[in-house]
Amino acid sequence: MELPLVVGVDGSEPSLRAVDWATDDAALRGAPLRLVYASLWERYEGAALAEGLGRSSEQVMADNIVENAAGRAHRRAPEVKVTTHVLPDDAASVLLNEAHIAAALVVGSRGRGGLAELLLGSVSLTVAGRAACPVIVLRGDQDNQAGATTHRRVVLGVGGEPHGTVATRFAFEEAEVRGATLDAVRTWRCPAYESADDPLLEGEPARLHEQRAAEIMESALSKAADEHPAVDLHRRTAEGSARRILVDASEGADLLVVGVRRHHGLAGLQLGRVAHRLLHHSACPVAVVPQRG
Repeated sequence: MELPLVVGVDGSEPSLRAVDWATDDAALRGAPLRLVYASLWERYEGAALAEGLGRSSEQVMADNIVENAAGRAHRRAPEVKVTTHVLPDDAASVLLNEAHIAAALVVGSRGRGGLAELLLGSVSLTVAGRAACPVIVLRGDQDNQAGATTHRRVVLGVGGEPHGTVATRFAFEEAEVRGATLDAVRTWRCPAYESADDPLLEGEPARLHEQRAAEIMESALSKAADEHPAVDLHRRTAEGSARRILVDASEGADLLVVGVRRHHGLAGLQLGRVAHRLLHHSACPVAVVPQRG
């Protein structure tokens, strides 16, 4: 059975734009869409009490939120199968549980409780840092213009892992369903202590680091490139900070894909500095793709 795209909804504009984006993506993938809302009304009011008093205002609001989101998705792509679920837990816990049955989670940059000045809501950050499946976060002020195929360009930040990483496969698949160009970027830096004092050796350390970056990129991309020959792949190595270069590369992209390591048994967020920076500053939606190791 096709795993669904799961969207966290709460009635906020960012979450409704996440519904739009995920609906487009589900239509491209031929995947079902699962809309979930986290509600604690039963926990605090009690199911028996709620039955005696009729539907609580919180229950009515929750049902309205998921019904409105489902109607929005249906109007956008009638062919997409949509289901709605109101689940009794806090938002982060609901989405982390949903990650085990999802092809990917899609969330807005912040929800109803978010303040405009915050770069990223706590729920979105928590889910991106802990979920077991890819998490796509629609970024900040740009998410009102985000579309699955607006630019037909996907960017992949190539890490240092060996070939066949989950993030690499995910990026190729996303580029293929969109008919998009895939821009793969591998950054490199030449440590200051390796700069040669001998003018005859000037530039040699940098050249070696650039060559090594190209080799790592080729190793990371070769298998997926063979499996997806229709994808228009552009490779680029760049000297400098990965955080800065990938933020710049996100301009004019439909999606920026970055891989993160998840280590079993470790508590807290497992994002890394690069992914954390991109979630706060990317100009396009960011897909955080976990890999165990």
